[in-house]
Amino acid sequence: MVPKVSPHIDSILKTLSEKSGVYRYFDKKGVIIYVGKAKNLKKRVTSYFTKEQIHPRLQALVKNIADIQCTVVDNEYDALLLENNLIKAYQPRYNVLLKDDKTYPWLCLTNETFPRLFPVRKKTNPNARYFGPYASIKMMNTLLETIEELYPLRNCSLNLTEESIKANKFKPCLNFHIKKCRGVCIGKQSLASYNESIRHIVHIIQGKTALVINELRTKMMNYAADMAFEKAHEVKMQLILLEKYQAKSTIVNIGISNVDVFGFAGDGSFAYICYFHVVSGSIVKTQTISIKQQLDEPVEEVLMYAVIHLRNIFRSKAEEIIVPCSFEFDMGGITVTVPKRGDKYELLQLASRNATGYMHEIQKQKDLSNPGLHSKRIMDTMQKDLQLPRPPAYIECFDNSNIQGKFPVSSMVCFRDGKPSKKEYRIFNVKTVDKPDDFSTMAEAITRRYSRLMEEGSPLPDLLLVDGGKGQISAAYAVLKELKLEDKIPLLGIAKRLEEIYRPNDPLPLYVDKKSETQRIIQHLRDEAHRFGITHHRKRRDKTMKQTELTSIQGIGRNTAARLLSVFRSVSVIKNASYEDLERIAGQSRASLIYDHYHPKKTDSSTEA
Repeated sequence: MVPKVSPHIDSILKTLSEKSGVYRYFDKKGVIIYVGKAKNLKKRVTSYFTKEQIHPRLQALVKNIADIQCTVVDNEYDALLLENNLIKAYQPRYNVLLKDDKTYPWLCLTNETFPRLFPVRKKTNPNARYFGPYASIKMMNTLLETIEELYPLRNCSLNLTEESIKANKFKPCLNFHIKKCRGVCIGKQSLASYNESIRHIVHIIQGKTALVINELRTKMMNYAADMAFEKAHEVKMQLILLEKYQAKSTIVNIGISNVDVFGFAGDGSFAYICYFHVVSGSIVKTQTISIKQQLDEPVEEVLMYAVIHLRNIFRSKAEEIIVPCSFEFDMGGITVTVPKRGDKYELLQLASRNATGYMHEIQKQKDLSNPGLHSKRIMDTMQKDLQLPRPPAYIECFDNSNIQGKFPVSSMVCFRDGKPSKKEYRIFNVKTVDKPDDFSTMAEAITRRYSRLMEEGSPLPDLLLVDGGKGQISAAYAVLKELKLEDKIPLLGIAKRLEEIYRPNDPLPLYVDKKSETQRIIQHLRDEAHRFGITHHRKRRDKTMKQTELTSIQGIGRNTAARLLSVFRSVSVIKNASYEDLERIAGQSRASLIYDHYHPKKTDSSTEA
């Protein structure tokens, strides 16, 4: 039996993101009972509530879910690592796989004269450098094998110094003889050369794999040229794994330790803050909250309140906070960091994206429960973004279509409350333009449209949008000015190349977020006007094209002409066709008319002697 879903859970399911991330299930007491990862959060979380759960444990889990929270990350790898961290931090009741003390392995680079590189499970050496963790053991081993082949390092535990090497205190081991070590213990590789190899290896581990990839490709091609296809295939598999490898993770980064991260998003009425608590380079706590803004408080003030509130809730003792803007308020010895680049900046961006995603989910839930409020919010947003005198509940958009000036048409589409109103679409067959002239075509269509609306006393649109740049806007504005409507109908144009939005008499485009609802509706208007216009233009062109020179032949109609053209494809082929070919398609009498028209009989002129 499919589980019953409460209205609260149902609204969450309808607004979930389709990106990779981690989801957390809470019971009625607000306790996390399950943490999971997903390539697609919406599909994965929804499956719990749309499929019949046979296993008793799953049935009990779904029955106890009272709330759902999600954290969006960049990829599946980060989702896997974040899931690992949260399960160990919260020990959810229904998670069993990651409750033990095991963790993903790291690569340890020792701090010695001749450093060693090897995998470890725990970071016990404070002087060493650690890279990882690695969710795939196979991927880590492939990386180590590649490094060993390209830059062989020593793996012995000898206390190597330049003095002891010069004193010949050591003998080479088997690794030197099988070419897995270059013999640093006997002076076969200098310290400078060894350190250069270490620098290359660090670059590879950090994700700068271009050098290794190029060398692997060269090696693979050399093996193939020598007909060593098995070895070439092995290198190919290493190359594929290395290209998929991600050495650097936002979710777990050893360079960031014991900090609080706060991402911010806002819509003017509410502020949304996403909180990460990072311990020893790993996100172990995450929470997103919303705050009602009463008096249009500045971002700094709202963010400062959220920082204090969330740190108190989680009893955080972190001595550094990462935020998108600085505070004038003294945080009492706590370092406030506003990063502009690097690892901390990437972590802040991740928190900000989650805050923005949470804001959109809340808005979608409100829109589903109150569609009227949804339309009003969008109209208010468009008014603000486009700097209009009133919400654009009624918008008309014009676009032109022609082929080298032939069959010119201008299309007009109408949107009401941000949605197409197809019964109000109109087509204008241009009458005064017989050459390629978008400006004159636009001027004629707008003149005819608004002259008629004025004569009928019909309402004028809240916004007139034209598809084109400054030229089309100028033509449209000249018409509005001639009709004395320039102050009654706001005018905007959307340029084709960069989709910039322009206003009359303003050389600079109007800035609108490319991912905003305003930009989406403007693009939808433009695309709908183009679709509607090109569809009518094709119909008119096809209808006119049937009036070929064939129909000028006495006795040949459109149907016969169309049938001949469908077979012969062009009039020139019909001209050179034999009478028998024409007869098979058009019949005896029509074939004679066509053949005689293109092959007139010559009359002999006789001369008198």
